Amino acid sequence: MIRVVLIGAGNIAFHLAKAFGNSNGVDLIQRYSRDNKNDSYFNRNIPKTNSINNLQKADIYIIAINDDAISTLSKQLTFTDGLVVHTSGSKPLNSLKCKANKGIFYPLQTFSKEKELSYNQIPICIETENTNDTSLLRSLAKLISENVYKIDLHQREKLHIAAVFVNNFSNHMFKLANDICVENNISFDILKPLIFETTEKLNDLSPYKAQTGPAKRNDIEVIKKQLQQLDNNKKEIYNLVTNSIIKTYNS
Repeated sequence: MIRVVLIGAGNIAFHLAKAFGNSNGVDLIQRYSRDNKNDSYFNRNIPKTNSINNLQKADIYIIAINDDAISTLSKQLTFTDGLVVHTSGSKPLNSLKCKANKGIFYPLQTFSKEKELSYNQIPICIETENTNDTSLLRSLAKLISENVYKIDLHQREKLHIAAVFVNNFSNHMFKLANDICVENNISFDILKPLIFETTEKLNDLSPYKAQTGPAKRNDIEVIKKQLQQLDNNKKEIYNLVTNSIIKTYNS
């Protein structure tokens, strides 16, 4: 059994706690949170402390908190045994200021407490300061996921940017589309089969080959007509993305 202490109470911490709870190979011996705000989301059987100085001895300590707080919190960890890792997609190893060995345990997924996830399908990217810790961290990742990758800082930073494009930006597009529907008394549900097919197609086609629409066809008349119907904010976004698609397929 790999003994784990989980530091944090946000979305990632919540889902890691659930994933570890479903694994026979992980002993989640404690979790830390400085307040009780999200306690109701977590399994009450997990021992909890509000004091960073009262952490139990573990094999791995996982810091799953806001990126900007990683250095400050890790500096408070005075023990030298065990492996301390953070879950950030963009912060380097040296953002951990503790004396213990350091690593990265980055689950690449969008996390919301209200949404159930298939944890065994979530890619987990790992990195360690000392090669001797790689086996331990990979073993932990393999206990909850079938997809484990050894990724260095440069790769992880680029992967995080790519994730912003495919998740954060695409979701904002869905939000703008929903606004258009609401403003015109149209159910957003009508668009959901299109959204699902757009992502499903990527199982068989590359994003380049899957592209369709007026920008790919360079259909100027349709583009002009649609631009006339948009407010300034949506028009700016529409223009930017349309021009990028046109350059990609009509150079």
